[in-house]
Amino acid sequence: MWTVDITFTDYRGIMKKIVALGEIMLRLSPPTQLRFGQARTFDVTYGGGESNVVVSLSNYGFETDFITRLPSNDLGDSCLQYLRQYGVGTRHVLRGGNRLGIYFLENGAVMRGSQVIYDRADSAFATIKPGMFDWKEIFKEAGWFHWTGIAPAVSEGAAAVCLEAVKIAREMGITISCDLNYRAKLWKWGKPASEVMEELVAFSDVAIGNEEDAEKVFGIQAPETDVTHGRVTADKYQYVCETLSKKFPNLKTIAITLRSSFSASHNTWSAVLWHAGKTITGPIYDITDIVDRVGSGDSFMGGLIYGLNTYPNDPQQALNFAIAASALKHTVFGDFNLVSKSEVEKLMKGDGSGRVSR
Repeated sequence: MWTVDITFTDYRGIMKKIVALGEIMLRLSPPTQLRFGQARTFDVTYGGGESNVVVSLSNYGFETDFITRLPSNDLGDSCLQYLRQYGVGTRHVLRGGNRLGIYFLENGAVMRGSQVIYDRADSAFATIKPGMFDWKEIFKEAGWFHWTGIAPAVSEGAAAVCLEAVKIAREMGITISCDLNYRAKLWKWGKPASEVMEELVAFSDVAIGNEEDAEKVFGIQAPETDVTHGRVTADKYQYVCETLSKKFPNLKTIAITLRSSFSASHNTWSAVLWHAGKTITGPIYDITDIVDRVGSGDSFMGGLIYGLNTYPNDPQQALNFAIAASALKHTVFGDFNLVSKSEVEKLMKGDGSGRVSR
């Protein structure tokens, strides 16, 4: 048995706060699996990669703070209220800018994939600049800082703020996690993802990505894999983890989520965890009737942060919790993973029957 040398508690055993930086958006989706051209109404919710993570962690009992900028209007107010109902701290949220970012999601079915249209140009978050956030005050009670590759992709200013945050977090001895989260539709402001992300990831202790993120961002590809035809096996991703660890010596823990897509409605889901040269593989879940897969990687990240700190001497349990939590996310509509610890632990023990709880 080996030990993950990441701690989330101080010497008194008191949980420290988890802080995340990113954009939360208004999400508009046609009901059920209707296409955009068929929609006469939209289902309304809010979501975004980093906010999805802190909602999961708040659900599991951790104290969290979400750092973003929202417009000073009714939509900004509604977004704040939405976060607060899930226990997420919002006292450092800045108000200002012209608009809330929006994304439109058309849910796929069977062989028709889902698609996303972004409408976030010049949003309140996209127009942030260094110096707007008092990071030393924000991190005063924090033990963990989380960011994703989405934030620096939004704009040059957001990338600069993200770099400002990781530098100060590193100076203050805070554990830093990142999700590579490559979004081709967002990297339009000038610099390539590889250049911007290399400097940011270098400050991080924990990194996750999906089957393709390391390839799309850094050109690191798992050998003999074919994601679109379902040929994704855990053993091939040890190479990806080891290559990332050599490129970024500060990374202590790396996880890769593994999705085989047989259709938009039927995927398998698993992950691998690497630490100090050792690789652990997790269980594989066969998800045959997906409700909503958006936010599944974020729910894995939330589960992994929880697992690394709840099972510090049992990395297999930490990985199993993260995979089970994110498998359950596929059953929940919206970006947020609204499941409890007990539901995750029940699935970890093998009960995926879905029987009614009376």
